[in-house]
Amino acid sequence: MKKYITLILLSVLALSCSEDLDQTPISEQGSNNFYRNTADFESAVTGIYSTLQSYPVYQFYLSETRSDNLYAVSPTGVRAYDPINAFDRSLATNTIIADNWNTDFTGIFRANTVLDQLTSEVVPDAATLDRLKGEAKFLRAFFYFDLVRTYGKVPVFNRVYTPTETLEVPRAPVAEVYDLILADLIEATTLLPDSYGSDSLGKVTSWAAKAILGQVYLTRSGPTYGIEGPGLDSDEYNLALEQFNDIIENGPFGFADDYARIFDYNNEHNEEIVFNIEYLSGGVGVGAEYPSVPVPDGYLRVNSVGFSNGETAKQVSADLINTYEEEDIRADLDILQGYTDQNGNFNPVPFYTKYLNLDRAGQDRFDWGLNYPLIRYTDIITMKAEAILMGGTGTQAEVDAAVNAIRDRAGLTPIAGVDLTTLLQEKRLEFAGESRRWYDLVRTGTVVNTINSWIEIEDVQNRMQTMDENQILFPVPSSQITVKENLYDQNPGYN
Repeated sequence: MKKYITLILLSVLALSCSEDLDQTPISEQGSNNFYRNTADFESAVTGIYSTLQSYPVYQFYLSETRSDNLYAVSPTGVRAYDPINAFDRSLATNTIIADNWNTDFTGIFRANTVLDQLTSEVVPDAATLDRLKGEAKFLRAFFYFDLVRTYGKVPVFNRVYTPTETLEVPRAPVAEVYDLILADLIEATTLLPDSYGSDSLGKVTSWAAKAILGQVYLTRSGPTYGIEGPGLDSDEYNLALEQFNDIIENGPFGFADDYARIFDYNNEHNEEIVFNIEYLSGGVGVGAEYPSVPVPDGYLRVNSVGFSNGETAKQVSADLINTYEEEDIRADLDILQGYTDQNGNFNPVPFYTKYLNLDRAGQDRFDWGLNYPLIRYTDIITMKAEAILMGGTGTQAEVDAAVNAIRDRAGLTPIAGVDLTTLLQEKRLEFAGESRRWYDLVRTGTVVNTINSWIEIEDVQNRMQTMDENQILFPVPSSQITVKENLYDQNPGYN
């Protein structure tokens, strides 16, 4: 059941103060909450989940917009996503980068508050106690994984800290951040249930914990690039494969036959979904913004949705469009190559429509009701293929089978001898608009050459800077650097 009442009530409360909280430096955040019974803890854990509400939007800007999938220039050139797409070196004051940092730490502090107070005296049922602890551990690890992939070194808070104490916690080495992530996820796999009833859909399962754990091993195994994060060159591909194979062989998931149905509002808990972020429209405070983020103002207006996104030019790159084979059904399902505006003029800007259903628009651009698939079964089989190609134990036949399952569903003919270049291309098409591309390139050591080659061809407005290894990470927000002198150092390559 999508209408998860506890989630709705707590999210409304959480969102009422989110604007102030998301602008607050770490040193000013603390906890005054005290939980007295199981119901209090259920609500508190739901509060951690509510921090995920803006995650797809931040991922679109920090991952999809950073990749060769989008050429995102606004008419005025002053949108916050413009310099992200252009690899600008002056991103430390960028509001998107600061908001993402603060939102992740908000989730971490909420998780720490729960874990600090969660005891059998307050929650006497052992299964409930384990599940609540597992949820908090998973979500803390999830937020730290986002942080380490985005900023590299970050401060590690593994308990409740007072605002004064936070001023003494520097950025930890990437390996130390991963130690916390791995410990939390490994424990979560043992504490979480495999499934839930229909009244609790959207809660994290042990399968989701295993999926993220495998992804963490895959990311740690990536090259270091001579920087401090996110790769450690740790060669843990077989550890990743243990998680992926367990999900494939023993999990309740499957490969959906119909690509379009994966993103259907009426089919949100289909066999592909390993973990969703749940949304509900209707003006109750838990709607989604992300379906409208890639869509031009004029398209929403001309289709009489009743509101607009206010952003006009996050256009799909010509390079991505030209990569689709003629028979690929995903091209038309995921991308609209222009539209006719209210004045009858055709605007040839291509944009993502993967998540857009105009018949299901909510009250405003923040109120779409479509869940966001954080992890799909197709993620699992393609990450398995990647781990094998990067040196893990497996066969070429397994790699080919994963890719050909995707191609067959897209209406394409099978291929053989899939190598890393081909796999990355197939993943690019399968997950277009889902904010996977940037991380795929970073993990596999291909990001610098790929992005620079794309910029050379596609940057017709001559507005993008050539990237180097330092631009794999984003800067620490200047709002954090200024909290206390010399507490945080800035990532190389930024001013």
